Amino acid sequence: MDLDEAMMVAGVGCKAGASAGEIEEAIAEALARATARGLKLVLVPQRDLEAADARIVTRSERVLALTGVPSVAEAAALVAAGPASRLVGPRVAVGPATCALAIVGDAT
Repeated sequence: MDLDEAMMVAGVGCKAGASAGEIEEAIAEALARATARGLKLVLVPQRDLEAADARIVTRSERVLALTGVPSVAEAAALVAAGPASRLVGPRVAVGPATCALAIVGDAT
């Protein structure tokens, strides 16, 4: 990554049984609202997801009760992008999958 390029991270959450195709649809929908390429899979520990709580925009009491965080996709994107990251916008839901995008650092 060049210093003048911003890095974007996609965080994904889904219901049990969601197919890879449904997850890809959620990512594609989020990417349709922004441009990003070269995504890689990063698994985020539960404690790190919970630590991102204050920076999450979308809050679902049902998801909070099930997972311990109000938006898995938003928390995952924020954690994977680092402590200075920010969400591009609220998560996108497509069927049983959700995707949120975060910008690394101070990128705009």
